[in-house]
Amino acid sequence: MKEARRQFRAIKGTRDILPPDTALWNWFERTAREVMEAYNFAEIRTPIFEGTELFARSIGVETDVVAKEMYTFPDPLDLDQIVKLAGESGRRPRQPQFDAEATQARLWDVLPADQLVTLRPEATASVCRAYIEHGMQTRPGDQKLYYVGPMFRRERPQKGRYRQFYQIGAEVLGTSDAPAIDAELIEMLTVLIGRCKIEKWTLLINSIGCTNCRPKYVELLRAELRKPEILSKLGPDSQRRVETNPLRVMDSKLTEEQPIIETLPKISEHLCAECREHYDKLKSELALRRVPFTEAPRLVRGLDYYMRTTFEITSPVLGAQNALCGGGRYDGLVEMLGGPAGIKGIGFALGEDRFIDAIVEAKKIDAARAVDVFVAWMGEKAYPEAVRLARVLRDAGRAVELPAKEMKFGKAFERAAKIGARYVLILGEDEIASKRLTLKRLADGVQERIAEGELLEHIRAVANDKTNTSPR
Repeated sequence: MKEARRQFRAIKGTRDILPPDTALWNWFERTAREVMEAYNFAEIRTPIFEGTELFARSIGVETDVVAKEMYTFPDPLDLDQIVKLAGESGRRPRQPQFDAEATQARLWDVLPADQLVTLRPEATASVCRAYIEHGMQTRPGDQKLYYVGPMFRRERPQKGRYRQFYQIGAEVLGTSDAPAIDAELIEMLTVLIGRCKIEKWTLLINSIGCTNCRPKYVELLRAELRKPEILSKLGPDSQRRVETNPLRVMDSKLTEEQPIIETLPKISEHLCAECREHYDKLKSELALRRVPFTEAPRLVRGLDYYMRTTFEITSPVLGAQNALCGGGRYDGLVEMLGGPAGIKGIGFALGEDRFIDAIVEAKKIDAARAVDVFVAWMGEKAYPEAVRLARVLRDAGRAVELPAKEMKFGKAFERAAKIGARYVLILGEDEIASKRLTLKRLADGVQERIAEGELLEHIRAVANDKTNTSPR
């Protein structure tokens, strides 16, 4: 009896992105690169895994990302050491379980964070690590960097949220914390949104203070949250955060906690003079750039390294999970990670999955790449010419489909229509004998006999519209 074949599927929380969808992804990434490079940002590429300690220190051990959601594992070379350490501790290594939080806790119990590696859950820490490692502070001016790539978090999959997801982000690192830097970064995001024809969006901004005023506010907030009539109405996660990081209670998305959060003190009312001035100048800079914004006193960032400017862009086209992107200032992160003192930073990250959903919902971008020319050939003498002309067209930047086997012209026309080809280049005995080509335009069926030298001129319109990304 034959053993049943196993059907392999993508791991839960991951998915394949297939044609024609990949055309829209490529268009979006290309457009994002063009916008960011117009603002003099340069691409940085960092490894997809880093030492676990980097994220534990930068994001914060008490955050859900570090405590529950990271994909953390030992280097295979350290497996013997794990067993050895487990034996020295008197513990017998247990069978692995598919409980991310428990498994990660056991790993951290046996091996310290500096002996573990983690698939990156975000990229800001990696960019800062690279900035420090390569002494980028010695380069002239602020370092304006952007990245494109996959991130990994083990969280509950839902629409627009995956365990392997893709982010585009940008960071500005340097000695200045001028509000104009923050405003230009936000302006750049709104330009990208405009290029994507997403018309309905809202920019939310806030300031969460600095190391001078924020601790006083945090203690005020903690005292308020500890009141029995408030604490009893909070969920387990928020109750835990009251002691570990009360500011993150403000970041709760639980519907039942929102009325409580609305009654809590606002950090915007407890800013020091310097933070208040910075925030006021940010608003002036946004107004100068004609970037509309809404002040959101409850807006905080969930990661520990943020300070002062925080922002988020939402869009109703995404439904309940409406955040398109978010970011903020993190002036102390580089120094926290062992870098030089006095380096300031601000950045944002956007989820490509969410952005693509918003573009699709807007229904104004069609990035599908059509086949420019389908080469229909018949006969042994026609095939070498078909191969040669396909290369000529491809070298000129046209997308060409060349059948590997001879097809009757009727079948070739059907195939060309099904794959969306714009032209069919016909090569048969007549074309070879007369040394003239037959070009058929599928949109209206017009067919012409032309010389080879006229071929590129006849399809020049294709060159000016390789991908149809104009509004429909």
